Amino acid sequence: MLRALVLGLLLANAAYFAWGQGLLAAYGWAPARQAEPERLAQQIRPEAMQLIQPRTAPPVDKPPVHAARTAAITEEPPSDTQCLQVGVFTEQQARALRPRLQGGLPEGSWSFDSSGDSVRWIIYMGKYISKEAMNRKRVMLKQLDLAFEPPLSPVLNPGLSLGSFASRAEAEKALDQMNERGLRSARVTLERPELPSLWLKVPAADAAMRTWLDALKPQLAGKALQACA
Repeated sequence: MLRALVLGLLLANAAYFAWGQGLLAAYGWAPARQAEPERLAQQIRPEAMQLIQPRTAPPVDKPPVHAARTAAITEEPPSDTQCLQVGVFTEQQARALRPRLQGGLPEGSWSFDSSGDSVRWIIYMGKYISKEAMNRKRVMLKQLDLAFEPPLSPVLNPGLSLGSFASRAEAEKALDQMNERGLRSARVTLERPELPSLWLKVPAADAAMRTWLDALKPQLAGKALQACA
């Protein structure tokens, strides 16, 4: 029985091989074959293929070069400005001019610059008729623990300066404090008077500002505008 089954399988395999190779075509047994045109028709046609490009963002419009240059030119500061100055003035004259300047010129466009030393007040002791008299005062000042030095002005020597101040009021206040500590015979005096030392400076004056300053000449004590040094 087993032999018959094995023999049957061998015969079936042999028959399938013969059928697949077309050996039984003469008997009407053969696998269906596709014709060459039909096989080619089913192939993919490479000439019909299209590549799909990835989507890109639309280009951003850029301003023309001449427009950018025009904008840059309009942002540049005007070239017809000039640094001007006029002087010199005392502090009192400058205080009188400030309201007029604030009302006629742009804020921050002008300033008063000092070109020298300002007024100086001192607490003064002297003049002494002899060196011995001045030495006695020095001993007294050391006992009171008060600092002193010779005045800068030759007119006040021989004498002693117990401090310098920008205003008489400051010097008077300091003298009152020293008197409370036992100081006597000292007084407030002007060591250096106020001298014209302030320049009105306009770093970037345009044509309109120059015209306005020229009209202000009477209030400028007749002083003429000049280029900054």
